[in-house]
Amino acid sequence: MIPPAAAPAFLAQAGWGQAAIVPLAGDASFRRYFRVIDGPRRAVLMDAPPPHEDPRPFIAIAEHLTENGFAAPRILARDLEEGLVLIEDFGDLRVKEHVDDVPDSEGDVYRRAVDLLAALHRLPAADVPPYDRAVYQREAGLLTECYCPAIGLPVDEAGYVAAWDAVLPMVERSSSPVVTVLRDYHAENIMLIDRAASHGLGLLDFQDALAGHPAYDLVSLLQDARRDVPPALEAAMLDHYRAIAHPPADFDAAYAVLGAQRNAKIIGIFTRLWKRDGKPRYLSYLPRMWDLLERDLAHPALAPVAAWFAANIPSGKRHHALEDYAPA
Repeated sequence: MIPPAAAPAFLAQAGWGQAAIVPLAGDASFRRYFRVIDGPRRAVLMDAPPPHEDPRPFIAIAEHLTENGFAAPRILARDLEEGLVLIEDFGDLRVKEHVDDVPDSEGDVYRRAVDLLAALHRLPAADVPPYDRAVYQREAGLLTECYCPAIGLPVDEAGYVAAWDAVLPMVERSSSPVVTVLRDYHAENIMLIDRAASHGLGLLDFQDALAGHPAYDLVSLLQDARRDVPPALEAAMLDHYRAIAHPPADFDAAYAVLGAQRNAKIIGIFTRLWKRDGKPRYLSYLPRMWDLLERDLAHPALAPVAAWFAANIPSGKRHHALEDYAPA
């Protein structure tokens, strides 16, 4: 977490030349974040180094969200050639740590997060690419591309694609509106801020937004890869969303399909982060991801995909299967 070489000149040009640069966080991508401190002023420096990262989608979605009344970080300065963006600092109060420390707040915070999604879903989608069949298949394919080879398990890859082709039309032909899908809407990417007009929630990590089905971000929130969301809370928040958003009758099937698709994708991604990128901590999330995936596969809408899993990845090759491969 050493600041990029171009950071001092960039900050000086932006009027923050005397500021200290303090490591803040990295993530699963090449992006890194630093807190910039200049007396009482605070900002966040996002390092999105080209060619691995492009900050323009982040800037575009941030501006779209703020123009529509949501709390995305304001863009204070940018240098697209260096991949540097200075953004508003939402502080340190993330939803994950807050609800873990104050369990009694969990229901209220999650209700507000669902209210925010319902408000976002009442708007036309942002000018972003579609979340289409090719994207769904490419993402779901990360399981057979990354996880199965990591445990030395040959599988029927063509059958896997065919199984998803059998269930994805339930999402594509849904009567739900096409909305902005933030794609990583979960407790580690939502900040608690003092701003009632935006449900008191600040949004982060939305640069991969696409135009797709409204159930996807609910899945991301309520089937969180990084914290346990009690099934009773998931059910209550789905009831709340139905009460305020009035989704069509096919919504529950789409939620299950997208839950299974997302969870299969994440199993593949977390395996790749361990195997390729040397980040073994992501292995600790896999038991949760398998539990969530199996819950989704139990929905009747997922019967073709569930049958593929039963035939290709037996229970002994799930859950803790990668622990034997992890470094000590």
